[in-house]
Amino acid sequence: MRTTKKGKFFLYLILTLGALLILFPMYITITTTFKTPAESAVSFFTLPNSLYLGNYATVLQDEKLYYAYGNTILITVVSLLGEMLILPPMGFALSRGMKQNRFFKGLYFFFLLGIFLPWQVRMMPVVKLMGWLGLLSPLGITLLYVAHATCESMFLYVGYLATVSDSIEEAAYIDGANELQILWKVIVPLCKPALATFTLFHAVGHWNGYFNATMYINSRDKWPLMLIVREMVAESGTSMVHQSATAIEDLAQPFTLQMAIIIFTIIPILCVYPFVQKYFMKGMLMGSVKG
Repeated sequence: MRTTKKGKFFLYLILTLGALLILFPMYITITTTFKTPAESAVSFFTLPNSLYLGNYATVLQDEKLYYAYGNTILITVVSLLGEMLILPPMGFALSRGMKQNRFFKGLYFFFLLGIFLPWQVRMMPVVKLMGWLGLLSPLGITLLYVAHATCESMFLYVGYLATVSDSIEEAAYIDGANELQILWKVIVPLCKPALATFTLFHAVGHWNGYFNATMYINSRDKWPLMLIVREMVAESGTSMVHQSATAIEDLAQPFTLQMAIIIFTIIPILCVYPFVQKYFMKGMLMGSVKG
């Protein structure tokens, strides 16, 4: 009994420390956005004396933030729609075809090569190809995201679909359903946990996409949010160099603005997560319990 209690104690201690490590930076970020530069200069750790909204007002006055939001939403939503339309039927076809035909096994192995091939090897050929096709734009990066997701998620998706019993499909055939009806009315509903998991991971990756945008988008007015955030953070961080003021609060103002900019970038993901949390948790545990 003592061993069990000690084990639980250390488990809770580790979980508590882990939670603090994750939550503490968020606490600093959120509280700093509601502080005046003078308050932030005194201490990062204290709560704000009042609900100061000047940092958010300053950030919202920058028009770049709005078109960057539009570009990022467009890239993220279109990419996710493309992935959700392609992955279920392709995964379903591969999972069933691999049982009967070697061609599908070879195709599956071909998709796996996309995972094991280093991105450094693919980067320059892809840039040259997209430039030649005139796809150095949000459309091009959307197609790139869909292609990457197909390779990265296919083996997980095929593995999940392999756990779906063939008897379910046979029952649907007996009831008169065709292949498309079985896919969209039987298989896809059963795969909601997997879809939610993949969608959330990909949504976060697309929303926070930075490196791909620097490589594959050559027009500034089509920049996604992360590139604009980088520019806004850099501008707020270097603005004090051009000021003659030397007060501590003047030096702290760029930091409070940077925290406000960061909050604007994470709000959409925080809003979406509660709606997919149930399916996300199921998807994370898929395959861990049989029966």
